Amino acid sequence: MGEPDILDAVIVGGGPAGLTAAIYLARFRRRFLLLHDGSSRASWIPLSRNHPGFPDGVSGVDLLDRMRRQALAFDARIEEAHVEAVTPQGGHFKLALEGRELWARNVLIATGVVDLAPDLPEIEAAVRRALIRICPICDGFEVSGKAVAVLGRDPLGAREALFLRGYSDDLTLIHTGPPGALPARDRASLEAAGVALIEAPAETLRLESDYAECGGRRFDAVYLAYGVSPRCELARGAGARAAEDGRLIVDERQMTTTPGLYAAGDLVRGLNQISTAEGEAAIAATAIHNRLREE
Repeated sequence: MGEPDILDAVIVGGGPAGLTAAIYLARFRRRFLLLHDGSSRASWIPLSRNHPGFPDGVSGVDLLDRMRRQALAFDARIEEAHVEAVTPQGGHFKLALEGRELWARNVLIATGVVDLAPDLPEIEAAVRRALIRICPICDGFEVSGKAVAVLGRDPLGAREALFLRGYSDDLTLIHTGPPGALPARDRASLEAAGVALIEAPAETLRLESDYAECGGRRFDAVYLAYGVSPRCELARGAGARAAEDGRLIVDERQMTTTPGLYAAGDLVRGLNQISTAEGEAAIAATAIHNRLREE
């Protein structure tokens, strides 16, 4: 049995971070493969107006398509596949896929996060039509002056409601957790800021085509503040360490605590911004290129 074909790198994840890295590595003329499962969180975005270079906004699907076409224009290899495990072995990495395995000198994990959400009917469809929103930093400007609710179950909901108070004076926190999950200091802060409070199960929120309703109040938009879960299983399985919040620890070149294993995007830090993910991916791809040059 001959020696395995060892790629320069494998990127796991086809969102903005993974595709940015693919563009860079392709232009560095590296032998690599991007693997994705088709579940990029960015595809949910109906229209982003805070991404530089798109004054009229860009949908998540359109942005991903543009980036994919750009990577392919430089002969990047992109495949849809499920990666089951990444294992350091003999100074390289073995990636287990369904029915086959790959080898690479470096691996970039860009698998993002999963939004935690209550069990509401058609919640994904509501996100795609911008009734349910998941990022006040991204699009708080778009709800200026509107009736806005924040759906939360702990202090995160209070923090997001207070953040959004800078855009609207018609703010309501729908607290779906037990009363004790919202500390007295947060209740006092909400009252001082003029944020109304409804304490009710998430199931009482009714989603219509262009508005939501709860407790007799109508809302033009509802922000989901249940938090996220970083998709770090592959990196953790390869020995990478995570911080207390579950996100991967990386150095200034985006390398994890496992040499040769890099990470970029939402699974690294809590800002959850496309532009941040793209910047981290550019740093990681350049670091991979330079590491290969040194070898």
